[in-house]
Amino acid sequence: MWTETSGVIGVGYEGKDIASFLEELTAWKIGTVVDVRLNPISRKKGFSKRALSEALAEAGVAYRHMPALGNPKDNREGFWAPGTPAAKVAGERFESLLDSEVAAEKIIELTDLAAGQRVAVLCFEASELCCHRKYVLTRIKERLAALVGS
Repeated sequence: MWTETSGVIGVGYEGKDIASFLEELTAWKIGTVVDVRLNPISRKKGFSKRALSEALAEAGVAYRHMPALGNPKDNREGFWAPGTPAAKVAGERFESLLDSEVAAEKIIELTDLAAGQRVAVLCFEASELCCHRKYVLTRIKERLAALVGS
């Protein structure tokens, strides 16, 4: 669900610098970036937690880190090859992690946030096909659809 004032999208910063990333968020009228990296650190200038949150604040965008929605390091390799058996295993493992009580609470929190403003779910990968955030987004979109339908 995407409206003039609410909704959720996924964004990756792979191949972007902080300036172009901020321009993209501004164009989409994003109110909050929710960082779903397990560890919000980056070798890419401007994308580690502190620098990113400061840059976002200057652009008028809120920042929230939700490590409960992060993908463990030992489960990342499968996502790098979409459509393969390894990707299927990685996806299934991450889905089971999303079923935890803490992750489920964060999905509810994120859904509530997206019901009132535009939210961008952030990870590194440019393509959602190569990233765990597609599973996070699916859960949020399912909840948003249920809220609209009820």
